[in-house]
Order: sequence, then structure tokens, then C-alpha cells
Amino acid sequence: MKSAVETLNPTRVRLTVEVPFEELKDSLDAAYKKINQQVTVKGFRKGKIPARVIDQRFGRGAVLEEAVNDALPKFYTEAVNEAEVNPLGQPEVDITELKDGELLAFTAEVDIRPTIEIPDYSGIEVTVDAVEVTDEDIEKSVEQLRERFASTSPVERAAAEGDVVTIDLEAKVDGEVLPDGVAQGVSYTIGSGELLDGIDEAVTGLEADGEATFTSQLKGGSAEGKDAEVTVKVTAVAAREVPALDDDFAQLASEFDTLDELKADARKRLENQKQFDQATQAQERVLDELIKLVEVPMPEKLLEDEINTRKHNLEHHQLGQMGLTLEKFLEIQGKTEEEFTAETREQAEKGIKTQFILDELVNKEKLNVSQEELTEHLLRRAASSGMSPDQFAQAVVEGGQVPMLVGEVARGKALAVVVEAAKVLDTKGEVVDLSDDEDEVEEAAEVVEAAVDGDAEAEAK
Repeated sequence: MKSAVETLNPTRVRLTVEVPFEELKDSLDAAYKKINQQVTVKGFRKGKIPARVIDQRFGRGAVLEEAVNDALPKFYTEAVNEAEVNPLGQPEVDITELKDGELLAFTAEVDIRPTIEIPDYSGIEVTVDAVEVTDEDIEKSVEQLRERFASTSPVERAAAEGDVVTIDLEAKVDGEVLPDGVAQGVSYTIGSGELLDGIDEAVTGLEADGEATFTSQLKGGSAEGKDAEVTVKVTAVAAREVPALDDDFAQLASEFDTLDELKADARKRLENQKQFDQATQAQERVLDELIKLVEVPMPEKLLEDEINTRKHNLEHHQLGQMGLTLEKFLEIQGKTEEEFTAETREQAEKGIKTQFILDELVNKEKLNVSQEELTEHLLRRAASSGMSPDQFAQAVVEGGQVPMLVGEVARGKALAVVVEAAKVLDTKGEVVDLSDDEDEVEEAAEVVEAAVDGDAEAEAK
């Protein structure tokens, strides 16, 4: 076999391959054998039809086509290895010559991973939010905990904001009760904004057995978006009571004996969360700066495939699970389809560049992934997938996804290397030291995954 490679642009090549006919022998034998199992000829046992009879009855061309289809992947792979290129996606193959008994010639055009140079990245400097936990933050955290331990008790008075009312609802459009417009025994906290617009004003001031009618635009159901006449009847009113903020509450809601200890713990937890958020912010901003530094030629076909994949996943998986159409999603987001497409392209470009750059850094810095690092990453991925570690590991192995997980960890390590070399300041001008972060690689891997996968899902939520 002879092959040559022609560079069409920095991300695409054309392979020209010539194969002497004798190298097709194994594939020709396999083709005759396959056809033998599929056809019957009177006078011959199944599987024992001579090659000349198959040629006469079904045509030599059918045999050649079967043989070439069988042989092409092998010859293409040999040409790729000989040319030392890294193909991306499937090739576009064109058979240019097929002479029976003499020669098979074909060309294969394919996108390739571009050659990129990683410049000195030690000068990267980013600014992140300072870690600050205020007294207001503490009070808000404790108040949220306090709300979880709230109780209700029936009252014989008019309903007011903050009360929990039990209500019956009936919605009519054009004078007709909707088939899905009746609900009974609904529990609703006045002022929560969790039901229909206008319901707070309608039920406020009503006692048990009180009734009111109001008009509201329906947010879902068979008449979504239409104005409905809604009748609401209050069947019970309950006052909502939260426990007093004292040591007894601390003992009820936590393992602590005093309210001061509970607040001190809340401060520590908030500081830890803000430190985590700060580290994530640093990694994201360092990655953005790194991408700006590196010139990355973009394989157009790979980019278009990635854009289409992201659109399909959003429309048919993420939005489908939420009961939303793409049109409704764009309406909620306040975006046109053109804006959505432009954003998707930008996210896809960033994802591809992130992979190329960090993969090159993995090679440049000679980074390896240990079994311990891979196991830790697998456990985290399993937790986020809702599967047990054993189930997730089995699915990964059966799906041949182990190299993908190794790549995710390796890219996380590469980003961590760049972050350590960068200068990170907070908004107060203080240097942020991330070197003591034990989970730095895993956190960086999450940042990389978000960049590679895009944030359409996050927006959908």
C-alpha cells in the first residue's frame, strides 16, 4: 500500500491511498463467504457455491463492493498511522479508481487535531471575589434554618401574609370550567408567590369558608397563557410560627448547645463555601485567560457537529424533561433564535479550544493520572449521576469510557498547573493562595467539564 498526505488547511488533510489488488485477497474471500451464506443456487449446497458461479449469477461488481467496504477501514487506519495525523470524526472517502485484479485507489478527507503552541502562561493574572462573611449572611443562614422548623396552628381569623391557607380552586376560560382547572385541598403560604398571580390579594382577609374571584394568566396546563376567571375558596387558615432564636432552638436544630455555637458553625460553613466559590472563580478566569493566549485553528466540521449536538441535547433531553419547547425556553430567556445559535457556537468553540489546549499541556508537562485520582473522579461522577460507584464503574467499562474519564482528570491537572503559576488577587488586592486546596484537581476537572460541555443546561434550569 502507498499513501500520501496533503494538508488542505491547519485542521484538515487529504489522504491519497493506492492498494495493490492482491492486498484485497482476505476481504474478497470474506465477501464470497458472506454472499455464500446469504444466497441459494439450485444444484449447490448453501455455503458451497463456487466463486465463479457467484460472479455469474450476482455479478463480480457486488463482490468487489462488499470486499472494498470491508477493506477500506483497515487501509484508511494504516494511512492515518503512516501520516502521523490525529483524525477528528469520520472521513469523507472517495474511491477514485478500482481496477479488478490491478488496483484500488481512494482519497479520504478528514479533520485533524491542529498543532498548537503553548506560550508562557506564568504571567496570567486574574482578580476574584474576596472571601467575606458578614453578620447579615449569618443571620440569613440561621433564619433559613429557623424556617425549616416552623410549625402551623389553626386560627379563627382572617388570613394574612405569612399564613398557610387550605384552598379549593376552580378556573374558567370563556365561561367553561377547564378539565384540569379544578383543585381541592391545596396548601398555600400567602406571599410565597408559588401559585397564580393575584391569588395573594384574593385570599388575604378571607376567613374559613370565604370565597373570592380574580383573573389571572395561567402558567401551565391545557389553557397555558390564557386569562382565566379563578374562584378560590378558603377552607382553613393556619398561623405559621417559627421557634424563638435561643439556645433551645440551637439544641433542637443542631448538635450544638448554644445559639452562639450554632452561629459560629454557620460562619465557618459559609467561609468554606465562599472559599470553594473563590477557587472555582479563579480556575474559570485563569482558563479564560489561557484560551486568549493560545492560537487555536478551529476544525469547522467538528465545530458544526458540536453545535448540532448541543442543540439536540438541549431540545430533546434537558428541555424535554422540563416540559419545555425550545421556543418557550427562548421566550423565558428573552433571546432570539439567532442569539441562541450565536451563544451556542461561542460555547462550542470554547469547549473545543479547552480540550485542545489542555490536552497539549498534558503532553507538554508530561502529566499522568494515578489510579487513586481516577477512582476519586469516578466516585464524584457516580454521585452526580445518581448511580452507585459499582454501577457507574460497570457502565463506564462496558461503554469503553475509561479513556474519557482519564482525559477529564488529566485536563483538570493541566488547568491546576496553570492556576498555580498564575497570580490570583482578590478584590481587596490580597494574593489568594490556592496551593493548600486538597481537592484542587477535582475542582479544576469540574471547571473543565463545564467549559467542554457548555452551560446550556445550567441556563435551562
